[in-house]
Amino acid sequence: MSPRTPGVVTVSSLSLQAAEQRRIIAECFARTGLTMEQLWLRYFALGGDASEADLAAYLRGVLPLSRLQRDMVAHAVNERLDEISGAQRAPYSHDAGDGSHPRGLLAALVGLLDGAQRVSPERLPAIVAAAGRALDLELTVYLADYEQRQLHPLPAGSAPGRVPLPIEASTAGQAYRQAGTVLTEEPGGPRLWTPLLDGDERMGVLEIEAAADADLHDPALRTQCQWLASLSGHLIAAAMRYGDGLDMARRRRRRGPTAELLWQNLPPLTAATGDFVVAGGVEPAYDVRGVTFDYALSETTAWLAIFDAGRDTGASGLAASAALAAYRSARREGQDLRGQESAVDKALSAQFADGTTVRGTLAEVDLTQGTLRHLEAGGEPPLVLGTGHGATTVDSARRPPFGGGGPGHIATARLRTGDLLALHTEGLAGAHAADGERFALAESLDAGAGHVPPEIVRRVLDAAKSRYRNGFTGEAGLLIARWPGAR
Repeated sequence: MSPRTPGVVTVSSLSLQAAEQRRIIAECFARTGLTMEQLWLRYFALGGDASEADLAAYLRGVLPLSRLQRDMVAHAVNERLDEISGAQRAPYSHDAGDGSHPRGLLAALVGLLDGAQRVSPERLPAIVAAAGRALDLELTVYLADYEQRQLHPLPAGSAPGRVPLPIEASTAGQAYRQAGTVLTEEPGGPRLWTPLLDGDERMGVLEIEAAADADLHDPALRTQCQWLASLSGHLIAAAMRYGDGLDMARRRRRRGPTAELLWQNLPPLTAATGDFVVAGGVEPAYDVRGVTFDYALSETTAWLAIFDAGRDTGASGLAASAALAAYRSARREGQDLRGQESAVDKALSAQFADGTTVRGTLAEVDLTQGTLRHLEAGGEPPLVLGTGHGATTVDSARRPPFGGGGPGHIATARLRTGDLLALHTEGLAGAHAADGERFALAESLDAGAGHVPPEIVRRVLDAAKSRYRNGFTGEAGLLIARWPGAR
């Protein structure tokens, strides 16, 4: 089979209706006053992937286009005609009685944005499904639970018979784990799975089935599905900030007040700038009492911090939250590591007269050179894992926990291209089985090094939970980042 130009179909699939649509589009184009180059630029801006030459050939009736590409040409023409009062509009593929509602990518994205305005969070899956129909697609939203064990279908807008799918052993889980699109051939036709992302944070997956003449094998359509999934992920994450409906769908167990406080104070679990990616996680997910982390990314610098107040006292959650708030405040004022250290010490001393302390690690990475500066206040020194060498602990000199003394020594190390940097709590490194065997954190990081950072975090925390049956001596917190190399 000879390769096809993206968006171009064979002549045998071109119906009389499509031919009539082309004829009217060509006539309307003649009234726009646009040059072929100007029309192509408008068409390309809508997501069209045919070349200017192919577009000209289509308008002459020499080369057919797919339904999606035809509708993009029609919309590009109509955008110009809308600027010319009273001009006749070009028809869309499904124009029967519905000429005011264009189909295709633009219609899907606009429909999603328009439908999501002032809607209750629980209605968003139905809005996403409706947007998919503009591309002749059937969409179902699945969200990951907070332990990242299963993907759960949301009832609004989902087809009947959908059940939770395991992240570790399903095609949907493969798309989630790899943060990439997976196409499968099913008895009823091909099916596409693509991750729902809020920026770089994985929210779940979008199941996509084709209706009418949509072709999921079309690379251009798959790219458009990824855009639709990305926008859906942003809207779902935003809706979770003002309503509980979607958040409740992700919960498998109750969270106590302390765990609720700590989760609300966490930053997104994954973020990236350019090629630099940071990801984190805490366990036990539904009963965390004293562990939290934070980060901030800029063009030249990454700031990382992890805090561990333990889980033995009722004030652990408040102490960890106070340390986090003081750290953020100092960092956002432009304070360096020494200023951040001092701010955390002062906040804990002022708020806890009983001498409550918090262990933690502060780090700063120069993204232009790979220089790592770090400070441990009773916390664990960072681990560095890179290509060609196993995980190593960087040199450090611990000071007492925050709130209990200082200042400490700021150590320096140099990262190599592609190195993985890991900040963690003692509760993760100290996890052990009933026979006393300790969790091999370095080996677990090494085993997951080939995956994207959020998947490494998921695998390491899951391995510790599964093997040691939640036998953590404390609480598990993990924050990792990958440095791509000097810029």
